[in-house]
Amino acid sequence: MTDDYYATRFTADPARSEVWRHVARHLAPWVDPHGALLDLAAGYADFTRHADASRKVAVDVHPELPRFAGPDVEAIVGDATDLDRFGAGEFATVFASNFVEHLDHETVDRLLADIGRVLAPGGHLILVQPNFRLDPKRYFDDYTHRTIWTDRSLADLVAAAGLPVEHVEPRFLPLTMKSRLSFGHRLVPLYLRLPHRPLAGQMLVIARRPTEPGPASERGPAS
Repeated sequence: MTDDYYATRFTADPARSEVWRHVARHLAPWVDPHGALLDLAAGYADFTRHADASRKVAVDVHPELPRFAGPDVEAIVGDATDLDRFGAGEFATVFASNFVEHLDHETVDRLLADIGRVLAPGGHLILVQPNFRLDPKRYFDDYTHRTIWTDRSLADLVAAAGLPVEHVEPRFLPLTMKSRLSFGHRLVPLYLRLPHRPLAGQMLVIARRPTEPGPASERGPAS
């Protein structure tokens, strides 16, 4: 199933990589350039390659990940929901794009708890996700989508897991980044500056691990 998905639904695309170059620049204020970055379900490592961090780690089940990631990215072929291989507070930033909608609720709860563990105090979690509220008719066009998330429900879940949400953009990017974007990648910076983004179907949710433990983080993930 994994090979078929990457061969048909999620193929390599240089145009998508260029879009991520601009997106990485837009997200730079929340990525610590002096700390380690963990990219979960990294795909072709498009975000990771363009991000600025002292250490970059990308995890994905795609066996071709190391070939696409490049020499300055630690590419790990494996389950991106299994963070046991990483130590507590190892990363200043954890990033995931188009990932949690592929997971069941129990797995998402466990993953958020693990992210809270591997994030350093003050570190950021950055999530880019399809927003069901914006484009419900196409949300399940991807046959691997399992759960529904909106900018409200995902932000609430992340906060309940002990990671206070700092920034939400309900309308962030178009639902798909295939090469036939209605705008060329050079217009992406302009698009990201628009107060109202047409065609947006994905959201942005950014949270931060508290520097001091709070009641939610002591309880663990919400049930």
